[in-house]
Amino acid sequence: MMCRTVDAAVSAEFLHSHDRFLILTHASPDGDTLGSGFALCAALIQIGKQAKVICPDAIPPKFDYLRTENEDFEPETVVAVDVADEKLLGGLQETYKGKIDLCIDHHLSNLRYAGMLYLEGDSAAACECVYNVIRSLGVRITPYIADCLYTGMATDTGCFKFSNTTPRTHRIAAELMELGADYGRINRIMFEVKSRQRLDMERLVLEDIEFWFDGRCAVVTVTQDMIKSTGCDSGDLDGITALSRQIEGVLIGVTLREKQEGRYKISVRTFEPYNASEICSLLGGGGHMRAAGCELLCSLEDAKKQIKTRIGEII
Repeated sequence: MMCRTVDAAVSAEFLHSHDRFLILTHASPDGDTLGSGFALCAALIQIGKQAKVICPDAIPPKFDYLRTENEDFEPETVVAVDVADEKLLGGLQETYKGKIDLCIDHHLSNLRYAGMLYLEGDSAAACECVYNVIRSLGVRITPYIADCLYTGMATDTGCFKFSNTTPRTHRIAAELMELGADYGRINRIMFEVKSRQRLDMERLVLEDIEFWFDGRCAVVTVTQDMIKSTGCDSGDLDGITALSRQIEGVLIGVTLREKQEGRYKISVRTFEPYNASEICSLLGGGGHMRAAGCELLCSLEDAKKQIKTRIGEII
């Protein structure tokens, strides 16, 4: 499929010209992909379209305030949000591979798999891009849409702490607050509340943390046995990747999460001068300069060996 690069205005024109939409989010959903999906869905419904959101994995309960009931209809147009690679569709990849009409994204590593791509690599979150599309659609941003967009922007910036946060990010967030986003509640749910299961997981993770390259790299491992013993669900595991980057002297934080035996999701977080996307691209993945990921199909020992080798080449 040839991919055509478009802007927010052209994306809005395309959306106006169609009627029945299916919006895809990525597997292991976070606040940005869900916020983008549900905000766009609500905007399309507001202008008389039919739209629904589907996710390859279960949506963590902490995002219940975003969830809406899907109408039953046969979609004609497929949109992906915050999905840089069709592989990230998980169990939906086989069904929708080569069938995505428009992708709205902020990852410079996007593989241009859709018919049209609206990409803004300097946006802190895909929700910033969706905000631009919604404005181009001429849609009123309701308090619910503001909640969706604020969620994505807050979570992808670590509550506006990460270096991807820009003056524009703050300006849009301020506007969303003025339009009714329940930012106090959202920030508490996303950044302050932890379950007992999450606390147990943090204890296990910190007991086994590894340090490489004279403490410049910290490595955290989450196994299926640890998940079972603590009773953690996917929502409890959000933010585990931040633990390694909070340690003084650590410039590269790596989290290995066992999805199933022989399959590991790798998350990399970095500070200057290191580039997380560069590290993950060497392992078949990608992402942003300060946050990226990949997947390795091998044993835990081999996964660590591969990661250590690639980081060693860069350090």
